[in-house]
Amino acid sequence: MKRHLSGSAALGVVFACALAAAPQAIAQQPEPAPVGTAPAEAPAAPAPPPPPQGLSESVAAVVNDDIVSTYDLAQRMRLLIATSGVQPTQENLPQFQREALISLVDEHLQFQELRRVEKEQKIEIIADDNDVNEDIDDMAKQNNMDRTQFMAFLASRGIGADTLRQQLRAQISWGRWIQGRYGSRLRVGDDQIAAAQALLSAQASKPQYQIGEVLIDSNRVGGMPQALAGAQQLVQQMQQGAPFPAVARQFSALPTAANGGDAGWVSPGEMPPEVEAVLEQMRPGQLSQPIQVRDGVYILYLRDKRAGGSATLVNLKQAAVSLAQGATADDEAAARAKLTALKPQITSCATLEATAGKVQGVVAGDLGEAEVADLAPQFQDAANKLKVGEVSDPIRTSAGLHLVAVCGRRAAGGEIADKEQIERRLRGQQLSMIARRYMRDLRNSATIETK
Repeated sequence: MKRHLSGSAALGVVFACALAAAPQAIAQQPEPAPVGTAPAEAPAAPAPPPPPQGLSESVAAVVNDDIVSTYDLAQRMRLLIATSGVQPTQENLPQFQREALISLVDEHLQFQELRRVEKEQKIEIIADDNDVNEDIDDMAKQNNMDRTQFMAFLASRGIGADTLRQQLRAQISWGRWIQGRYGSRLRVGDDQIAAAQALLSAQASKPQYQIGEVLIDSNRVGGMPQALAGAQQLVQQMQQGAPFPAVARQFSALPTAANGGDAGWVSPGEMPPEVEAVLEQMRPGQLSQPIQVRDGVYILYLRDKRAGGSATLVNLKQAAVSLAQGATADDEAAARAKLTALKPQITSCATLEATAGKVQGVVAGDLGEAEVADLAPQFQDAANKLKVGEVSDPIRTSAGLHLVAVCGRRAAGGEIADKEQIERRLRGQQLSMIARRYMRDLRNSATIETK
């Protein structure tokens, strides 16, 4: 690419180069995984006028006294495209450009602040090459590559090694500084932990959700309309195949971005009310539409859902004789006698199918795990009264006669987080809020000029 343009022509080349570098996403967890669409073709960029001699590249932004070049911007856009799995189109290119420019501006502010602190306090904060290499090795491993292969993958898409290294160096260094400066000062009181435990206990009877989350910070992207528009474009791209974890890593403002947006299991009361209202209506495997909250816009991916702790789950197996609803009394008596004779021969759930299979006219099978409340009324009484390993007397249904064995029983829901887990979660939430406020203050006090 030519790196000596200025003004709108330079931005046109940034767009064109990003489209020309449209890659397939690096292998990630395909959540959700519809078939992706091919990237749109970019129109040819207009030929720029000849530049003045000696001007090597144009300026995209000035952050205090630091320059962000159009080359840096194009490189970061390519990196976002390669690592997010979002296919570039004419519609989403402005979002890529905005996100790339915001990230570069933030990184310049972070490095300026870190260098100031290093000079004043005579300490080392900025990550060295060994730290960066460790993160690259982790990324490569997640994609079934070694470091050399991973960097070659990026190079094949026109992404310089320094582009990824600079992004990782900023992330590592800034996280280290926030943790070092504020981590030891944070105090999560016993009263806070007790209140959180009480809330979790009160919510234990309600469903729990295993979610992935993305938050587009409205303050960071220039306002709520921009956050909503950006979130809608990301949802559309994920519906077309962009992996949720990759999108979360590049676009989410939450601490879970480092884990691909994985927030684990959450209970009612742990998420903003607007988010919980949507979660209650979602099914596992479903991606939400953008959800507006006070500080931005959420996107959720519901991986799994489990019943509340007050529910009882049972695993059942059965041996049955098919019998029509209008069967004669003699036919029903014969079927009942057959199952009554079979019952004492069933010594365990493990051998139920094999034992029942030896009796002509008897069909056996695993009914799986279900909440007792969801069972047919005829089976609920047996499921509640029988111990694990016990077999019922013949039960009449409209389909026939059944022997039901209870092969497992457990309370639904997961274990309530212990004190250490709750403290770690609360500390993480506080650190995240501090880091976002810190960056907001740096932006407000800086002189930032975009071209």
